[in-house]
Amino acid sequence: MTAATRNKQQTKTELDADDSGLFKTLKSLWPHMWPSDRPDLKSKVVLAMIALIIAKVVTVLSPYFFGWATDALNEPEALPEWLPQALVAPVMLVIAYQAARVLAIGFNQYRDAIFSSVGLHAVRELANLTFQHLHALSLRYHLSRRTGGLTRIIDRGVKGIEGIVRFTILSGVPTVVEFAFMAAVIWFQFGFWYVVAVALTVVAYVIYTVKASNKRIQIRRDMNAADTDANTKSVDSLLNFETVKYFGNENMERSRFDTAMRGYEDAAVKTWTSLAWLSFGQALILGTGMAVCMVMSARAIQAGTQTLGDFVMINALLMQLAVPLNFIGFIYREIRQGIADLEAMFGVLNVEPEIQDKPGAHPIEISEGKIRFDDVHFHYDQARSVLKGVSFEVPAGKTVAIVGPSGAGKSTISRLLYRFYDVTSGEITIDGVNVQDVTQSSLRHKIGMVPQDTVLFNDTIAYNIRYGRPDATDEEVSEAARLAQIDGFIRSLPDGYDSQVGERGLKLSGGEKQRVAIARTILKAPPILVLDEATSALDTHTEQEIQSALDMVSKNRTTLVIAHRLSTVVNADRILVLKDGVAVEQGTHAELLANDGLYASMWARQREVDEAEARLEAMRQENEGFIPKGKSAEDMAIGSLPVEG
Repeated sequence: MTAATRNKQQTKTELDADDSGLFKTLKSLWPHMWPSDRPDLKSKVVLAMIALIIAKVVTVLSPYFFGWATDALNEPEALPEWLPQALVAPVMLVIAYQAARVLAIGFNQYRDAIFSSVGLHAVRELANLTFQHLHALSLRYHLSRRTGGLTRIIDRGVKGIEGIVRFTILSGVPTVVEFAFMAAVIWFQFGFWYVVAVALTVVAYVIYTVKASNKRIQIRRDMNAADTDANTKSVDSLLNFETVKYFGNENMERSRFDTAMRGYEDAAVKTWTSLAWLSFGQALILGTGMAVCMVMSARAIQAGTQTLGDFVMINALLMQLAVPLNFIGFIYREIRQGIADLEAMFGVLNVEPEIQDKPGAHPIEISEGKIRFDDVHFHYDQARSVLKGVSFEVPAGKTVAIVGPSGAGKSTISRLLYRFYDVTSGEITIDGVNVQDVTQSSLRHKIGMVPQDTVLFNDTIAYNIRYGRPDATDEEVSEAARLAQIDGFIRSLPDGYDSQVGERGLKLSGGEKQRVAIARTILKAPPILVLDEATSALDTHTEQEIQSALDMVSKNRTTLVIAHRLSTVVNADRILVLKDGVAVEQGTHAELLANDGLYASMWARQREVDEAEARLEAMRQENEGFIPKGKSAEDMAIGSLPVEG
């Protein structure tokens, strides 16, 4: 088991975002900040802690110089006898005070700088862990997610991790250390009752901060929910930009987005209002505690037990104490808000992948490529069965087509073969090996897919073709494009293979996108090929061009064709006809026509549609003068149809 896998399991089992989960969260984050395989980062943690201690010691002791400087100006005889004469001059004491402050700041900045690589390493590791986990989740999960909302959840979660690391290690621990040193100095210099007054102030301050901050957490959650909703609506609307334009619904989209933003506005106003009350209460408690200590010191001066330098020193100490106290409130708020932001991301991390490799699963080895479905049953939910005992075989190097009405379960078969889902019962084997006994990664490397809806990455044409085999050379990419009959088109573009395809490949036509998909499948060179309605969304002319490229790709490969247009499967070695999840017919094109069953009726209906489309196209060409002399539109229409049998 790798370190990344162990960290992933630990994170998933231990992370929790409720009030009792803070220490669990820190415990889960610690392996990423103290990585076993990074001694360089461990040494930086140690150096950061040393700098922290030095900075806090100097910070706590610096008010002594302030007090001594005051006594040097007012009562020189009150200065300690052991104080070096070189420092007795008020000017030197003031310089020493400022030098101590600068030194403390310097060590604090050194600590922050050296620890930044540790904290950001943890952020990167956890971000990668989440990204990896998302790709491990099932197709069912991703079909039900909202892209805009999910990206927002991950973005806030990663920032929440960074906030917790920064405010806990870089601010929380230093604050606790500084307060401990400060309490010790006050007790030593001024006595027990001053410590009691300070302790009561701190306790009241912390209790008030925690309770007020906890009330603000639900407001923060509401604001996050509204923000996620608004982002989801904006991303969804922009992804469907053309549809919005088709129906002229810009105002409706604006109204939906504004409604979501109004919810965010209301929650944000409550957030800032509650923050104002929180800050006011903290200032009131802190001011009261400081007033009590200052009054005690003033009375001690009147009684002759303290000097004016002591009064200035206690004031400086209390002012200095106000800084970490303010940080306590700020740190707690940020950590609690960070945990609130992490809740949704932890929820994603705690989703178990539906499809997982079995313990001891091995990579698949394909010698022939024979596929067999044996009494396969499957349902997406128990209320509706999709496949009901489907059995068929795809011999090695042969082509089997699956056809049937919409909803018959055709595309489900390709998803089961890829193990996007596991069968409810029955089994799927390749060369006699159950696909559930092999690793998913090796299985998917052996299968090539040309889907109906080809979605390309927003990158270059070369990148999208090379996606089939990332280590392919430029020559291999060009050869794959040539075999897919798109090399000439690519070279005609101003930027050639470096041309950007746009988001989801929208700069290319449907036929061009399909050819890119075919090219990357050629480059992958899989022994098994799945064509899932690869031409159903194309016009007849483009379909015929693409079909010739597909025929070449599938030659000598075990090929499973999911087909909508029956004209694309007439040459298949065998055709399986599905209806309501049941294989009702099997045979060649000619055999199925001879049976005069469901396939024959589907063929007849499709020919009627094709004939009507061909007549319209022929009439258009005739009107435009494209019909050769001696030919009629009817002749052209009939001649363009596939031949039966």
